[in-house]
Parts: sequence; C-alpha cells; structure tokens
Amino acid sequence: MRSVRLTVLLASTALAGSALAQEAKVQLNEISVEAAGPAPAAAVVSGADGNVSGGDGNSSATSGGGGGPSGVTGYVARVSPTATKTNTALIDTPQSVSVVTREQLNDRNVQSVNEALAYTPGVSSNVFGFDPRFDAFYIRGFAATNDGVFRDGLRQPGVGQAVARIEPYGTEALTILRGPSSGLYGLGSPGGIVDITSKRPVFVPFGEVWFQGGNFDRTQGNFDIGSPIEGSDGTLAFRLTGAFREANTFLPSGTDNRFTIAPALTWRPSADTTFTLLTEFQHSKAPGTSAFYTAPGFVITRLYQGDAAFNALNQDSYRIGYGFEHRFSDDLIFRQNVRYQNIDSHLAYTQIDSVTGLSAQRENGLIHDRLGYVAVDNQLEAHLVTGPVSHTLLAGVDYLHYDYRRDAGFGLIPDLNLAGVSDFSTFRYRTFVPRPALTSASAQSQDQIGLYIQEQAKFDRFVLTLTGRQDFVSQSTRAGTPGSLGAARSQDDSAFTGRAGLNYLLAPGLVPYASYATTFTPQLGVDINGRAFKPATGDQIEAGVKYAIPDTNITGSFAGFDIVQSSVLQTDPTNIANQVASGSVQSKGFEAELTANFAPGTNLTVAYTHLDLRYRNATFPGTTQSISGNAVSGIPGDTFAAFGTYQFPPASPLRGLQIGGGIRYTSTSFADDLNTVRNPTVTQFDALVAYDFAALDPKYKGFRAQINAFNIFDRDYYTCQSGFCYRGAPATVIGSLIYRW
Repeated sequence: MRSVRLTVLLASTALAGSALAQEAKVQLNEISVEAAGPAPAAAVVSGADGNVSGGDGNSSATSGGGGGPSGVTGYVARVSPTATKTNTALIDTPQSVSVVTREQLNDRNVQSVNEALAYTPGVSSNVFGFDPRFDAFYIRGFAATNDGVFRDGLRQPGVGQAVARIEPYGTEALTILRGPSSGLYGLGSPGGIVDITSKRPVFVPFGEVWFQGGNFDRTQGNFDIGSPIEGSDGTLAFRLTGAFREANTFLPSGTDNRFTIAPALTWRPSADTTFTLLTEFQHSKAPGTSAFYTAPGFVITRLYQGDAAFNALNQDSYRIGYGFEHRFSDDLIFRQNVRYQNIDSHLAYTQIDSVTGLSAQRENGLIHDRLGYVAVDNQLEAHLVTGPVSHTLLAGVDYLHYDYRRDAGFGLIPDLNLAGVSDFSTFRYRTFVPRPALTSASAQSQDQIGLYIQEQAKFDRFVLTLTGRQDFVSQSTRAGTPGSLGAARSQDDSAFTGRAGLNYLLAPGLVPYASYATTFTPQLGVDINGRAFKPATGDQIEAGVKYAIPDTNITGSFAGFDIVQSSVLQTDPTNIANQVASGSVQSKGFEAELTANFAPGTNLTVAYTHLDLRYRNATFPGTTQSISGNAVSGIPGDTFAAFGTYQFPPASPLRGLQIGGGIRYTSTSFADDLNTVRNPTVTQFDALVAYDFAALDPKYKGFRAQINAFNIFDRDYYTCQSGFCYRGAPATVIGSLIYRW
C-alpha cells in the first residue's frame, strides 16, 4: 500500500517538474537570485549559511536551529533552518515549507498568529471562527495548537487555558513546516509545526513607532527600537519591542486588550561567538467565551453566551531565554537554545445550555491554570567532504520539562430572561452570577529527553537527508481538590522516529523531491486491563517539486502527501465506559504555493490546498456507531488564498502610493463527525492602502499612513466543528500612522 501511495505521488511530481523545467540549462549547487528592483539580492548558495532574521542582514540570530529564515526579499525567503536545524536552502529541504516574512506581516497588519497563517497552504486557521483568546489552527487536518507551536526552535507547550498568546509585532517571521517533524523535534502533531522567530538585536541603529485606531473602539501603539551600545566596541546591541492595545470586539461584552514588552540583548565578542538574551512580559484580557448559543439542529443564533458580569480570560506570561552559538571553525559549530516560560491564566465564563420559551438555562465556570516549563536544545553541526560527497552532520540532545496546575469550579446560575429583546446582535447583559467554589484540582508534569542525529549528503545533483531521533517521555498526573491532590499516576513512553528524503536538481532552481517521515504523540490513561496506552503514531509519504526561478525573486512549490495516524484513543465499542487505542485517521491531498517579489513594495503570495481527511477506524464518541470513512468535521476540503501588493514606481504621478488586496476562499465542510450537516462555503476579501509621505517632500522621510480592511464586504458567516458552532469576525478596519528612522 505504501509503495502504491509513493508511486502515485512521484508520478504527479514528475509531471509537474517536466512542465516547470521547460528547456532550462542545468546549473549545479547554486541558485543566482536577483531582485526585480534596483538593488540585486545576494546570490543564494544551496545549503550555505546566510544572513538571518533582522531584516537588514545584520541580525545576530544564530545561523541554525533557533535562528530564522534568511535570503529574504519582500515576501520571498530562500533559506530556513526550521526543517533541518541547519541553514538549508528551501529547495534542498525534503518537506513542504512556507515562510511568512516581516514585510508580509507589516503589509497585512497581522494581529494574531491565526491571521498570519491565513494565506498559507495546508493550514486551517478559521476552524473556530473569531476567538481573541487563543490562536487555534490545524495543519493538514491535525490540531497543532498545543504541541505544534515553536518559538526560536524550541517547543512552546500549551495545556488547558495555559496557552501563551504570541504578539505578531514581536516576531520577525513565521515558518510553517508541514508533515511530521518528530525526527528532529520529538512528540507532536503529524500535520506539522509553526516556528516563530523573535525579533533580535541588529548592529545598526533603527526605530519605528505605530499609532493605530479602528472600529470597535480600537486603539493601539507599537514600538521597535534598537542600536549598538555605545562604548562596547561593537560587541553589544539591544532591541526593545512593545505593543499596547485596548479594544472591544463584535462580541457584546468582549474586550481584546494586551500589553507586551520584549527586551533583547546581544553580545558578540568575536565573529565566531554570539549570545542573545531574549525576554518578554505580556498581559492580556480577552472574553471568557466567544460562543453564541447554538439551537438543536446546528442553528447558530446571535445570542452571545457571555454575561458581562462574569466573562474574562486574564493571562500573564513571561519568558526568558537565550540563543548561543560558537564556531570552532567553518566546519564545526555548537549551538544552545534555552527558554523558561511561565503562564498564569484566570478564566471566568458563562454558558447557555438550553432555551425554553423566553428563558435561557445557564451554568458557569471558574478555572485557574498555571504552566511553567523549561526547554533546552544543544546542537553540534559539522561539515566534511568524502570524495564527491559533501556532508552536513547534525547531532543534538534536547530536554523539556513542564509543570501544569489547575483549580476549577462549576455551577448552575440563574436563568437569563430574554423577554423584550429585539436585537440579539447587540444584546449585552449583566446579571447576578454567583462565583462557584473551586472544588476540583489537577496537576500534570512531563519530562521529555530526545537524542537526534541528521545527515545531509550532497553528491552530483542529489541531496539526501536522513534523520533519526530517540525520545523518552515521562508523564505524571494527579487529581483531587485544591490543596489535596491524590496519588500520582505515572506513565513512561519511548519512541524512535525519523525522516528520509531525497532532492534532485533537475534544472537550475527546479528540484523534485520525495520523503518519508514518522511521528508519535503520548496518550495519557490506561485500558480496561490497567495497561498504559501506547503513543499514537503516524507516518507520511510526501513528494513534490520546488522551483526558484533563476534571476528572479519568484518561487513556487507543489506537494502531494498521504498521512496516517494510528493508535488514536477512541471509545471501546464493547464497553463505552472505557477507551481503546485503535482509532486511525488518514489525511491525503496536495498543496501549491507561489511567492513573488517583483519590485520593492510589489509582492504576491498564492496558496491552494486540497485535503481529504477521514476516519479510517473509529466510532462516534460515547457510542458504538462506526464513523469509519466519514470526513473529520470542521476541516474544509479546498482552500484558496491570494494576497498581493503594488507600489507605484518613483516616476509615476502616484508615487508613494501602495495598494493591495487579498481573497480567502474556504469550501464546505461537515459540521459534525456523523456527516449529517454541512458548513457553508465562505469567501472573504481584504484590502490595503498605504502612502509614503517622503514622496511629497524628502523632509517627511519615514512617515507612512496605512489602512487595512479585513472581510471588507462584511461577509456574515459561521463554522461548526464536532457539533459546536462559531461565528466569524465582521468587517474590521484598522488605520495606522507609522514613523521609521
């Protein structure tokens, strides 16, 4: 079966490769890329080290794992360490990778990770509608929120309500690695990961401030300043990034407030040694719920479930860590990335269970979640040549420990009187809501140790990538009441995962590839006989083609994939009070992406995904009813997204003006796993208008005005998943005044 799947994928890849190749002349080991604008981009040598995040080529970020993408021109990135933990050209990577660059984040004025991923293939970022509390997304149909988010190459775990919010303004880029990544990163989703690169100091003085306002009473200010430190002889540089926002939302009693401050310091005592300290503190306040009451039959109403008297998610988080790199020589490099983060979340929410006549029956909940973790990754990278083969070898060991605590209480609250309400879309209510006692508590800890090794061998036109990793995971859980937890229940798991991939340089910039990768995810609990559940396992076959058109800043890619995740927990069909690890899910489809920079300020990104995600062996939760063959709810079969900008040239009467727009299409999906009701298709449009005041007079250099509009035609839409329904955001407009120096 696997050989058949690989044959089909390779056949489709070969056809696509032939069409792209045309009659291009063969050029080995190097791709020359020049900007379409006045200044040419530096040539990108396949697999060579390059400048990393920072935007100006002077960043102090580490060059491998933990660093960011490089070779960036506009929306186009050519090198990323995410897929290999080494500075590898994207066309040499045997998996599908996308990079959302800083320029794209600025042009779209991205306010969340979900928004950042909206124009990326393979990602479903709107499954839960509008929800300012968390960034929740799926990659190739698999949830990636808790185990699939990485920051600077280190996993950022999330548990319960303790899921750290990420401020997009504090990031340099987001890299999306699709497909299993356990061979390098350990446990996680088979769909892929998102690696967020933090802004780091650069050794040139710079600064910018943003003043923003928008509908729903939105006010926001951002700043980003940095410089070498005087008197340090060019060895020290700092960067200070911050954002402050106060905003309401279209939810009748929901705010979206945030304060973020992120100081960073780099010490570079020599050209071979770099140490960067990264810190951040963030406070955010969001509504306790984003849900509207859903009547029987998947009829979503405009009755918001949040009572203004008891509706908030307050979160404080702080992190501190560093990235260290030392080059013993050009052929031997050591890197260490470390981070500690603490997240403290207080959730108060109300929920409408049913509506009878003009009365809504309700309950509420109070949850206090705390999560603290430490993550460490040590890497040793070596380069050597044996005859005609060039090797890049990577060996590493990483460790992650987290402690999670929860105190919670739930209860029934007085009914809500709906008499006299004529417009539920603006119905904001504040009633007496008794505070429930905290009656339950739980604690969980996890330790993960991983040892990994990787070989990247280049010979003739081939690049062979082999990765292997052994993980040891220990988990302990306790339950009880606040201050009195019961005995610990421990579980130990281990797994070996890996990846094998082959790239072939068919023509200049044109590279077909194929790969096989595996993944695993530990599962807590025991079966009816008291035996611990085995980890869920997954494997993927992927084949595709990547094309970086020579002498341009245009890149394209196509990938076909087939993922099977097995040993997933499901209800025991012979005893619904228990679970068995026998479920499986299959995700197969293809993705296409085009990214281009035609001139300064003129960019384009296009993404298309076709996805068939189905249960292979599963029963509906709590029943013995088979849902094998059913589509997994909430995940669309087809998505298309395109965003482009155009900067009028200096000779134009409209010089200084930049315009842009985007389209996001989501096909129908099922609202429930029984596949009885479908979600509607949704098409939304976004727009950008900006003006650089230096075009009026050079004395206004650095001043820019920008207006971004999202869902400009105010498309009213909803989406349902696993029987729960969510509303999408209405038209939103944000105006910005920016000054850079």
